[in-house]
Amino acid sequence: MRRLATVCGALLTAQLIIAQPFVADRAMAACVQDAAIDAFVGDFHSRTPTQALGVDASPADARCVQDALVGELTETLGPVIGYKAGLTSAGAQQHFGVDEPVMGTLLEKMMLDDGATVPAAFGARPLFEADLLLVVGDAGINDATTPEEVLAHISAVHPFIELPDLMLAEGQPMTGATITAMNVGARMGVVGEAIPADPSLIEALQAMTVRVTAADGEVLAEAPGASVLGNPLNSALWLMEKGVTFEPGQVISVGSIGPLLPPAKAKGMATVTYQGLPGDPAVTVHFEQ
Repeated sequence: MRRLATVCGALLTAQLIIAQPFVADRAMAACVQDAAIDAFVGDFHSRTPTQALGVDASPADARCVQDALVGELTETLGPVIGYKAGLTSAGAQQHFGVDEPVMGTLLEKMMLDDGATVPAAFGARPLFEADLLLVVGDAGINDATTPEEVLAHISAVHPFIELPDLMLAEGQPMTGATITAMNVGARMGVVGEAIPADPSLIEALQAMTVRVTAADGEVLAEAPGASVLGNPLNSALWLMEKGVTFEPGQVISVGSIGPLLPPAKAKGMATVTYQGLPGDPAVTVHFEQ
């Protein structure tokens, strides 16, 4: 049964979100045992390093495990509001031994407002990264085949600091299958103010310089928009190639624009600035010890 949800905080522009169906009865999910999902969910909520799910799983089975996990997490984190692409850079794919990105699922209560304060130890293995959110304007996006066509069906773009959690205990395998199975580390993200989408953004999204700075102004990372599959809009095309059908109002996390960083590097606050987008917007997160 599909459920409706409204996007909270800075995503009020997204209107109504139609959640995708997940496995209602975990007995039907032959790809994973109930006990493994229960243990992972318990460790997720207690922020405890845990055992890998989906070890040696095929891509289809790893996605099946993710669906079972997300089905459990919706009980506390709310309904599905969109999807994320991970490992979108060549360097990240090489590091984890994969030849394409991985796909995760975003839930309503994962989204925090710009300037939010979170514990520095917000997860079992917490990290942060520069990212970007696209808001789906209408279902015509599902027929898009080019970045220009994707942009024509996007209503807004939001600066976004993703706060992923790699979760796995020391020595556990970190592969494309296990990353997919654990929902690509999705835990939280901080959402900046909406930038209305218009055709002029097509080049700006590719050419922008995305800069991450610490509380004292130190530049921690810097990368062009083109580092995400050539253009961040290509993340939407990749997700659709993998079977995602978008609904109006859903959000798309395009993937890391630069490296994953530990919260300690931020010295209490991280700011991501998008030089080249209208107004050079920024988004900030505070890390509390």
